[in-house]
Amino acid sequence: MSLRASIPYRAYWSTPFARWQGAFAHLHSLRFAAHVARAELARRQIDPGVFDFGVLGMTRPERNGFYGLPWLMGLIGAGRVAGPTVSQACATSVRALSTVAREVSTGEAQVALAIACDRTSNGPHIYYPNPAGMGGTGEAEDFILENMACDPLGGHSMVQTAENVARRFAIDTARQNELVLHREAQYRDALADDRRFQKGYLTIPFPVPDARLRKVQSTLDGDDGIRFSTAEGLAALKPVLEGGTVTFGGQTHPADGSAAIVVTSPERARELSADPAVSIEIRGFGQSRAEIAYMPEAPIAAAERALAAAGVGIGDLAAINTHNPFVVNDLAFAQATGADPHTMNARGCSLVYGHPNAPTGLRSTIELIEILVERGGGLGLFTGCAAGDSAMAVVIRVDAARC
Repeated sequence: MSLRASIPYRAYWSTPFARWQGAFAHLHSLRFAAHVARAELARRQIDPGVFDFGVLGMTRPERNGFYGLPWLMGLIGAGRVAGPTVSQACATSVRALSTVAREVSTGEAQVALAIACDRTSNGPHIYYPNPAGMGGTGEAEDFILENMACDPLGGHSMVQTAENVARRFAIDTARQNELVLHREAQYRDALADDRRFQKGYLTIPFPVPDARLRKVQSTLDGDDGIRFSTAEGLAALKPVLEGGTVTFGGQTHPADGSAAIVVTSPERARELSADPAVSIEIRGFGQSRAEIAYMPEAPIAAAERALAAAGVGIGDLAAINTHNPFVVNDLAFAQATGADPHTMNARGCSLVYGHPNAPTGLRSTIELIEILVERGGGLGLFTGCAAGDSAMAVVIRVDAARC
C-alpha cells in the first residue's frame, strides 16, 4: 500500500524516561500520558478538536484500561474520537504509528494521534480463576517480572535470545563493552548545549505531578536513573548466564514514560507544523519474526521489508535508530547489513535511557526525525525487536529546506 501520511514538524513529544521504581512509579500510565498530551498540545497551539482518530499503545494492564483510547482522548479534550488500543510488546509504538498512517492514507482519518504509555514499575500481580484447579484455586502472575524472564513458547529468557544471537554472529563481550561506551557517549552528545537536541521533543525541566495530577511533586532535568559505565567497570562484570557473553552492562533497564506523534496529510501537516518548510513523510513499514529464541536478529528482516516497502536501500539512509535492549542487537544488525554500528543511534537509544515497552519506539522515531532535520534532511530507519522473536521497522523521509 502506498502511504500518504506526514508528521508535522515538532508535533510530537516524549516524557523523560524514568528508571522503574523511580520518578514516575506512583503515576497511572494512561492518565499521566493524557495529562502530558494536554500540556504538549497546548504548548504547540494544537486544538485537540482537530483529531478524528487515534491509537493508544500500552502493553501492561492498567486500572480501567478497558476503556483505552476513547478514555485517553476524552481526557485530552477530544471526546468524540474513537480508536483502538494496541499491544505488540516492544513493537507497539511502530504498530500504533502504522495503524494511524494507514488510516490517514486511506482518507478515513484526517488528523490522528499515535500515543503510547507504560509503567513497568509496580507491575500488576494478576489472579486468574481456574475452576479445574485443586479446590478451585486459581493461578497468579507477576505480569512484568515473569514475562520478562520467560517466553512461554520456548521457556527461555530474553537474555538467552541475546546469547544465541551473539554466538551466531561471533560477538564477544569485549565488542559489546566497546559499543556500550560508544552509545553512552552518543547519549551525552544529546545533552550538549543545555540539552539543545532533547529540548526539541522533551519539556525540560519536566514537572512530575502527584498521583492525582493536581500539583507538581518534583521536577526532572532529563531522563531519571541513568547510570553511566566505565571500561573498567564493564570489564569487571560477569556474564548473566554462565558461559555466556552478555553482562548487565550490555542491556537496558525497565522504565516508565510516554510518547506521542501526530500524523496527518501533507497539506494539514504544513498547517500544524512548527516550521512548514520542514516536511516529514512516512515511507514504509516492515515486520518480521525470527527463529525461536533469536529475538535480537528479528530487526534485520523487519528493516529489509520496510526499506523494500519504501523503495530504498540501506545505502540510501542518512540515519538509523534502533531499539536495542541488548547491545548485541546493533552489532548483529550492522554485521548483517553492512551498516556502521558507530553511526547508528547518533543521539542516544533505549540501551542507555531505558525501556518502558510501548513508548520506546515512538521516542526513538522522534529522535530519528530530529537527527534528520539536524543533518538537513534525508531518509531514516527505525527498527527494533519485540517479545516473541519479532520486530517492526519504519522508514521516514525528511525534507528540511530551511537548513
